[in-house]
Amino acid sequence: MNEGRLFSEDRIQETMLGPLWARAKYSKLYPEFLDDPKAREIIAKIDYDFSEIENHLGEWRGLGLLARAKNFDNAFKRFIKDFPEATLINIGAGLDTTFSRVDNSKIKCYNLDLPEAAQYRKKLIPDTDRNKTLAKSAFDYDWFNEIEFEIGKGIFFIAGGFVYYFTKEKIKDLLISMANYFMGGYMIFDATSKLANKIINRRAKKAGEDDIRFHFGVGNPERTFSQWSSKIELKEWYTMWSKIEIDSEWHEKTIKAIKRSEKVKAAKIIHLKFIN
Repeated sequence: MNEGRLFSEDRIQETMLGPLWARAKYSKLYPEFLDDPKAREIIAKIDYDFSEIENHLGEWRGLGLLARAKNFDNAFKRFIKDFPEATLINIGAGLDTTFSRVDNSKIKCYNLDLPEAAQYRKKLIPDTDRNKTLAKSAFDYDWFNEIEFEIGKGIFFIAGGFVYYFTKEKIKDLLISMANYFMGGYMIFDATSKLANKIINRRAKKAGEDDIRFHFGVGNPERTFSQWSSKIELKEWYTMWSKIEIDSEWHEKTIKAIKRSEKVKAAKIIHLKFIN
């Protein structure tokens, strides 16, 4: 193991490293797009061969992970202009570094993930008084009781790379339960279209994967979430890249892929409010 570097390959969950690596690499190349020094700091401590992750993600997927993070950051930064002492809950946090990018020295954050993932996270991102990790499944609703918050100070949920891995029924039950408990809260997450899911699953099957990779797909958000509960309101939705300026320095194939994705609305940002 190299001096100053921590955690060998067999101690790291690979699925957690992709988004972290992408933010570290591409935020260094394009800090005006998204600057994530915490991601770069963590990557420098990990003894791992990232070549396979780099080959798999490539520039398009890597920048897509930055786009998701930027959309979330911008939404939460707007939120804390009105609620500077808000509570942020990061569902399926992995090695996400949102807190470090949006911290105004007043907010507090809970990072929710499965016990094994939470264990890795705590080694690389130790808990502080205002940034803590909860070792819980999102579908174990006991975690609701572990969140210390005042609704008048604002509560905001983010869930990146999460909802499409589960069935519609599971996500529906989770959001209804959250809306009933965290009344007055807000939530933002990314979602894939039903068409995108079919394409991704078909490619995964051809690659030899037995399990379905993506489950819940969102067609028209305006006809989906408000039907689940009168306490769930669609605040807004937009496609992944619609609020982000495309850089002419990016590879031509990347720019074409982004435009194709936008044309069919393959990836969306969904912003909900839980009504009192």
